[in-house]
Amino acid sequence: MFYWVVKAILAPFLHLVFRPWSEGTDHVPKEGPVILAGNHLSFADHFFGALPLPRKVISLGKAEYFTGRGVKGLMSRAFFTGVGTVPIDRSGGKASEAALRTGLRVLREGHILGIYPEGTRSPDGRLYKGKTGVARLALESRVPVIPWAMVNTFEMMPTGRPFPKLGIRPGVRYGKPLDFSRYYGMEEDRLVLRAVTDEIMYALMELSGQEYVDKYAASAKVEMARAARKSGSTPAP
Repeated sequence: MFYWVVKAILAPFLHLVFRPWSEGTDHVPKEGPVILAGNHLSFADHFFGALPLPRKVISLGKAEYFTGRGVKGLMSRAFFTGVGTVPIDRSGGKASEAALRTGLRVLREGHILGIYPEGTRSPDGRLYKGKTGVARLALESRVPVIPWAMVNTFEMMPTGRPFPKLGIRPGVRYGKPLDFSRYYGMEEDRLVLRAVTDEIMYALMELSGQEYVDKYAASAKVEMARAARKSGSTPAP
């Protein structure tokens, strides 16, 4: 219920101020489980990614969003709960397996699961290598995967910018469902998981028009921070 209250309040304001656009919403089924696999350009993606859809989109977010204290922590919990985020531990190992099980539970319940295969926001607006968790979810759940490409949100609100720029129209493109049934039963094969993930990332590259970088975004952020320290400048958070 809280999700729809938040959406009812935010949607008219966002449409009036930012005039967001969308393409391909008809590719998203009106009912039943589906995975939306998207690029992650900006914090603004949380606002505009699911805005055109009449269905609730549940996403997996780091537990730190829900554990803060004081007024800031309360506002963070309220916001991420309101936009349909489920907290997960992203520390790796057993935590990664628990996150997978949470995603599968969401899909078994017939919901839309939104996931960002890059694992973190792009540091420079380019599309980075996807992590294979999305492939495991797709093969174990046996539900369709729809590429979900945000456009212009990096230019509107890049990492480190507290408020969005006005005059830039954010958009979202939903691609045709990707069918991975030829790989069902092979979710333990690392080569298959990489092939599925790469196919998803290629579809996102085609939809978004982004330049693709064959490395993980988290690694790129570390490299950028190291270079910034050497040059004496301050990297984006």
